[in-house]
Amino acid sequence: MKSEQRRKPTPHPERESLPPASHFATCPRGLEELLAAELKAAGAQVVRTLPAGVLFCADVAAEMRANLTSRTATRILRKVGYTRYRKEEHIYRAALDLPWPDWFDVQKTIAVKVGAQNAPLKSLNFITLKIKDAICDRFREETRARPSVDTESPDVPVYAFLTADAATFYLDTSGEPLFKRGFKREASAASIKENLAAGMLLLSGWEPGTPLLDPMCGAATILLEAVDLALDRAPGRNRHFAFEHYRDFDAALWQRIKTEARAKEKPLTQLPIFGADQDRWVLDKARNNLAAAGCADVVELKCSDVLDLKAPTPAGTIVTNPPYGERIGEAEELDEWYPRLGDWLKQNFAGWQAWIISGDPLLPKRIGLKASRRIVLFNGQIETRFLQYRMVAGSMAASKPEARPP
Repeated sequence: MKSEQRRKPTPHPERESLPPASHFATCPRGLEELLAAELKAAGAQVVRTLPAGVLFCADVAAEMRANLTSRTATRILRKVGYTRYRKEEHIYRAALDLPWPDWFDVQKTIAVKVGAQNAPLKSLNFITLKIKDAICDRFREETRARPSVDTESPDVPVYAFLTADAATFYLDTSGEPLFKRGFKREASAASIKENLAAGMLLLSGWEPGTPLLDPMCGAATILLEAVDLALDRAPGRNRHFAFEHYRDFDAALWQRIKTEARAKEKPLTQLPIFGADQDRWVLDKARNNLAAAGCADVVELKCSDVLDLKAPTPAGTIVTNPPYGERIGEAEELDEWYPRLGDWLKQNFAGWQAWIISGDPLLPKRIGLKASRRIVLFNGQIETRFLQYRMVAGSMAASKPEARPP
């Protein structure tokens, strides 16, 4: 059984001083306020935002809508239990006391994952096994049968989160992470997750219907999220969710919610969304991904080195994820390339705004432009800066250059 030890500490999503919350939604750090707004739009009551997530209250309908419509969430977790503990046996007993057979059938497969912050226990693998045993023992007591374990693709993913003296139990209502949108995707080496890409677009202030360019588009992750935003398409429209395996699943309600979401979609049409990449093989991945999402003819793609591109329209927004030297030997190359990127922006994109994400704190300074905004985001475990550069129309000196590192 696999366990999940978080590398960066995340505050425990339950505090005695908070109003009771029925759910916890996770997201990339930096997108919490966007996620809170999405949950409210889905009909949930937000209790509190925390680093990498949001506590909220929701009924079954809001839980369904949140899974279907959230662009920034990673998982929607339903709280089912909470206990104080001093040793492993206390956690086992608390899990055994929960009415698991009331929530799902014994024929459903399960998997347990455990995260922890400041937990005094010696082994998360051991406590993961104890929680799995508790679930199976409860089923044996009531049904004389036990659910099977499937660590790769379980029907019912169970989560537990431990602090120094408390454990919270959750049913994952999403199943696969929500950034998996439900159609086959080909990734490029530098791909970012879909929910981070969506968050970048939302934070940039880009208005759907206005020009957007990703000049280093890779497998088209940012472009695909932009299309869904422009057409108001629910990101989860083509996938299944774990809540469909639970006993309280209301198929008729789910059908109504999906129908409501489809009714909001705008017609498929050519959009002022542009992408480019210098690698033809990578650009073929982008085309395949756009085709898999049903929007092959919506986006204009071009095979080109970024520094050879011209602005496709007089004004617009660039949102892109350029290389920032994760491989050995790239640092010196990129140190020379980033000033050229700044020159390219100044010479070709007056009237535009450019948003660039970077996990290197020094390379963006080589662009030679002063960032008007800096937003801290996490790309997985990598702390990044999402930087805005405003290119003033009619001026080659778009803004004062930042001091370059020696």
